[in-house]
Amino acid sequence: MALPNDPMILLSYVNTQLRDFYPSLEEMCKSLSIEQETLCKTLAGIDYQYDPARNQFV
Repeated sequence: MALPNDPMILLSYVNTQLRDFYPSLEEMCKSLSIEQETLCKTLAGIDYQYDPARNQFV
């Protein structure tokens, strides 16, 4: 599955995946074959950072 191109839709998709299926960002990225650094940079572009304690981008 291709990830959404729109950063806001990507944010929603990623946070839903983290909430429902994965205990960490690292696990999600490995499972979905996503480059973690690229994902974090994309979401940082709309002022969202990964919070491991909450397991979501905030």
